[in-house]
Amino acid sequence: MMLSFFDQFMSPTYMGIPLIALAIILPWTLYPTPTARWINNRLLTLQGWFINRLSQQIFLPINQGGHKWAVLLTSLMIFLITLNMLGLLPYTFTPTTQLSLNMAFAVPLWLATVIIGMRNQPTAALGHLLPEGTPTPLIPVLIIIETISLFIRPLALGVRLTANLTAGHLLIQLIATAAFVLLPMMPTVAILTATVLFLLTLLEVAVAMIQAYVFVLLLSLYLQENV
Repeated sequence: MMLSFFDQFMSPTYMGIPLIALAIILPWTLYPTPTARWINNRLLTLQGWFINRLSQQIFLPINQGGHKWAVLLTSLMIFLITLNMLGLLPYTFTPTTQLSLNMAFAVPLWLATVIIGMRNQPTAALGHLLPEGTPTPLIPVLIIIETISLFIRPLALGVRLTANLTAGHLLIQLIATAAFVLLPMMPTVAILTATVLFLLTLLEVAVAMIQAYVFVLLLSLYLQENV
């Protein structure tokens, strides 16, 4: 039976039990555990350096009140990078290609930033809905447009991550299928196609990391507006 290219995005099940929860939980076991020793091994040192640089890069423009989110957003980014990178391995499932999972990450965090803004500085938070110097006749229209754009933010976060990863996986599968089909008939073209596949895989590794970074960076920008 021929399988569809989109079958790779179906949530795997075993005896009727969905395995997406297992795919989300298992990556946590891959992270090295810090110890109480004064001198750590190279892997822990590299992990600490990466987390410190990441936190500085994301939270540099945010004031002191928003630094409480450092642990949450940094953990989320490392988790998303791990899920995206593991999804590039053969015979694996990528949970972040599911829009429902990405929306489950995006909506609560976006809503938390909005609630913080409404609680701490309601005037400034509502002021984002109306740009300064707007002509009086355009005020109702701009308020509606800005409100819609505000509520579209979590949808944009989830769809961006889902679409980029889905498109990359589909391209890899299409080019890999073409390489296997062309190998008996035109070996030279198949080798060129395999070279393109290798370069595309390297690109997808970069996309897997960049999309996780962009997801967290946009959340930090939303947080910056409300703290």
